[in-house]
Order: sequence, then structure tokens, then C-alpha cells
Amino acid sequence: MVLKYQDIVPTSPAPGITRRILAHGGGMMGVEASFEKGAVGTIHRHPHEQVSYVLSGSFEYEVEGKKYILHKGDSYYVAPNENHGATALEDAVILDIFTPQREDFL
Repeated sequence: MVLKYQDIVPTSPAPGITRRILAHGGGMMGVEASFEKGAVGTIHRHPHEQVSYVLSGSFEYEVEGKKYILHKGDSYYVAPNENHGATALEDAVILDIFTPQREDFL
């Protein structure tokens, strides 16, 4: 699968958040999420494994009640069914990789 960025139709899953589904297939998928300052990715859980990489900006990231401040270049792993979420401390972009694919995003 090859996707050109300009051809990806963004969605807005929550106020101040824009999601773009990137290349996906087999058992994995990439997702870009852009956050406006103050936007909240509410605490949630899912059965997928997730690795995330902060492309720009900064976040307060929470996993299982523990909070971290993350900046450009930081990354994290989320095990299946862990409670996690993030709040943008400034305009920020994150790259999420999921396995298996998030069928609920497609």
C-alpha cells in the first residue's frame, strides 16, 4: 500500500484533534494525530498493542494513573488494555503504530 499524504482525508475524533490513517495492512497500521494546544485524548483502553512517537510539540501522557511529560523525539509503548490518554501542552503531532489494525478507525 502506498498513500500520498495529500490524498488522506482527515477525521476529527475529538475537539482539537485531527486523525489521518496512514499505511496499513496485514496486522499493523500507522496513524497520525495532530493536537491543538489543550486538546485531550481522553483516557481509554483497547486490545491492540501501540507504539507512539512524538513528532512535534509536547504532551502530558498518562498510563495506568502515572503521568509523564513527553516532547519531540520521545516514544512510548502501550500494552493491550492499559488505560492511557494524553493532553497537548502545545500544538503537537504524534505517530501511532497499532497491531493488530484498529478496525474501528477504518
